[in-house]
Amino acid sequence: MESVDTRYLDIVLNPLRVCASYRPKLGQGGKGGLSLVDFQRLYRADPFYSWFGLDNPLMYAAHKAAGGMTSVYRQIGIGSELLFRTILQDQFGLTEEQSRWSYSIIGANKKNRRLSLDGRIKFEHVSDARKRLRVERWLHKVCKELGVESTIIDGLQGIVFEVRQGYKSKDSKRQNADIANAATAYSKAYLPCALIMSSQMDSDILHRYRLERWSILTGDVAARSTVDSTYEFMRKIVGYDLAAFFTRNSRKLRDEVAAVLKTLLSTR
Repeated sequence: MESVDTRYLDIVLNPLRVCASYRPKLGQGGKGGLSLVDFQRLYRADPFYSWFGLDNPLMYAAHKAAGGMTSVYRQIGIGSELLFRTILQDQFGLTEEQSRWSYSIIGANKKNRRLSLDGRIKFEHVSDARKRLRVERWLHKVCKELGVESTIIDGLQGIVFEVRQGYKSKDSKRQNADIANAATAYSKAYLPCALIMSSQMDSDILHRYRLERWSILTGDVAARSTVDSTYEFMRKIVGYDLAAFFTRNSRKLRDEVAAVLKTLLSTR
C-alpha cells in the first residue's frame, strides 16, 4: 500500500510543485516571468505607476498570488487527471494508449485539430470478464437514468472521461466545447462522463450537461450512488478507494499546498 501511495502521491503532486516557481508576466511575454527586481524596474520606469507607488513589493506579491492561485487549481486538476488515468491502467490492465481517447476535427483554418478527453474505458480492452461486466452494467444504469435510447445504449463500446478538480466557471465557450465532445463521444459509441473531484460544480452547468446526456460524477463523499459520486464510482466500479487514498495522505497534500502558497504569497 505504501509503495502505491508514494507513486500516486508523486503523480498528483508533481504538477502542483511547478506552481512554486510561478512569476507574473505582466504583459511582458517570455516564459520565465518577472522577478521582483524586474517588476520594480518596469513599474518605476512608468511615471503613472510610479506616482501611485505601484512598484511596491506587495503589489508584486499580489500579482504573483493572483496568477499563482489560478495555477494551483489548474495544476491540481492536471494531477487529478494523471492520477485517474494511472488508476484506470492499474485496475483494468490498460496501456497508456488504451486509457486515452482523442479525435480529429477540421478547424476554421481547414486544418486538422486533435481534441482529447482525459480517460477511457473501452470494454474490449478489459480482459477481466468480471470487471468488464461491472462497468457494462454501470453504463446501462446511467444511460437509462439519462434517458438514452435503448438502441444507442446497445451500441456503446465504453466510457470516455473528462476529469476536473471542480467546475464553477460560467465560460460558455468551455461549455459548448464540452457539449460538442459529448455529441462526438456518442457518435463514436462512447458514453461521455464528467468526473469532478470536488463537490464544486455549478448547479446550472450540471443540469445543462445532464440534458445533453453527460454522465456527471461529483466529489460528494457522503453519496452512496455510483451514478452520482466520483468516490463511489471509483470504489465500487473501478475498484480503487480514491477517497481513502486522499484521506490517508491528507497531511502530505496539505503540507505541499501550504508550502506552495507560502512561496506564492512572498515577494521573492
